[in-house]
Amino acid sequence: TRSQVRTSRFCWWRPFLSPMWLRVMMSLHPDPPSCLTKSKQKPKGPCFRKNVCPANHIGFFVQSGAANVVPPKICVNNNLALGTVMNNAGSGINIVVVNGKSGDVMKTDHFNMYSGSVEPLIEFLKGVETGSVVLMAVYDEGSTKLNEEARTLISDLGSSTIHSLGYRDNWVFVGGKGTTGKSNFEKHMKSDDSKNKYDNWPEMVEVEGCVPKYVE
Repeated sequence: TRSQVRTSRFCWWRPFLSPMWLRVMMSLHPDPPSCLTKSKQKPKGPCFRKNVCPANHIGFFVQSGAANVVPPKICVNNNLALGTVMNNAGSGINIVVVNGKSGDVMKTDHFNMYSGSVEPLIEFLKGVETGSVVLMAVYDEGSTKLNEEARTLISDLGSSTIHSLGYRDNWVFVGGKGTTGKSNFEKHMKSDDSKNKYDNWPEMVEVEGCVPKYVE
């Protein structure tokens, strides 16, 4: 029919139409075809991102824990790398190391900074290879055993606030081994009993974005 022909023509042209033209066509067409009104379904899952990264970039989403109840979540290229479902998150500092050239997840681990030892964290950080992307998130408490050596190693990855990380603060960070300057992907929420959202813990913090792949 003629209406079917009109609809098919509208739908064929839709990818090439500007938002202004779409609004004009919607106002003029008494019964707009579904391709003009139907929005794309958002992908489901723990790692849905609002933005798509350019080619030769690595996408990420990092979310801290909530109090001592909800573990953190770290996603790489829309895939869960660390979290409850993966059974690889824990109290303290949670880390995912990504190959900066390929975007593949190389290592995940977590280090208890309240009742554990800082030495395993230091050894882990020293073993990160140049060109790696390092993603970190605090859960519950991440500062008690964190000494100056460990803080400096994290600062060398691009962190600006690791030296001020305090008791039960929330913190997320994305940096890299071998980079210069400080990272733009870091959030730090101080624990303050007068402002805390979860009794003795502050609200969650998160960062998301894209980083270019490592080129030697």
